[in-house]
Amino acid sequence: MAERALWAPKELDTPEKMIGEARKAFFVMFGFLVVIWALQIFNWVDQQRLSYEYGVIPHDVGRLPDIFTAPFLHFSWDHIESNSGPLFVFGFLAAYRGVVRFLWLTLLVTLTSGFAVWFFQGGDTVGVGASGVIFGYFGYVVLRGIFDRHLIDTLIGLVMAASFAYLVTIAVPGTPGISWLAHLGGLVGGIAGAWLLRDRRPKGAVVAPATPGAAPVVAPSERADLHKELGDLGLL
Repeated sequence: MAERALWAPKELDTPEKMIGEARKAFFVMFGFLVVIWALQIFNWVDQQRLSYEYGVIPHDVGRLPDIFTAPFLHFSWDHIESNSGPLFVFGFLAAYRGVVRFLWLTLLVTLTSGFAVWFFQGGDTVGVGASGVIFGYFGYVVLRGIFDRHLIDTLIGLVMAASFAYLVTIAVPGTPGISWLAHLGGLVGGIAGAWLLRDRRPKGAVVAPATPGAAPVVAPSERADLHKELGDLGLL
């Protein structure tokens, strides 16, 4: 049996498990898209009735639970089409290192995005759409590698930040017809999630012995881990 560091997340302690977790992440996001597109078909047939009945209405206590249903609903085909690609990409990147952690992240960004709209949005409006969740995943992916001190995830975060920096411009006031509060709330939740759900990796962590009775082994230092990652990337 291979040795495993006690601090290592259970789903990531071997390459095989990491691949398995990435496979689960793919199917989770694929399933998410199937659900929102199926709901969009029913919504379209029913003249957007689902959106009006299960969207977020600010300051209405009776509609507060709808913060959990609103991300699954969209007002138009253009709306769902523009959200589907980023949702899948950022969702997969957020989930591929652990689906359980990803589900906690999804709950967090759903809450922060939905509460931002419910509490701060003014006027007689109904808010639906997955964009707040997308911004949450974006914030998480950009900062996760820094908080986890993981080189590959840090590089992924830098690439995503450089490629999608324009997203930040629609998380601030001034974009007509866009719920910037949902975007900002989701982004804040994603940043918080990157910190709250980070790997707690102590220096010199003790490694579980491969066989009963064997002496414990000290895990490689963070610098050794970094050298190994650089070597895997062919940079050393």
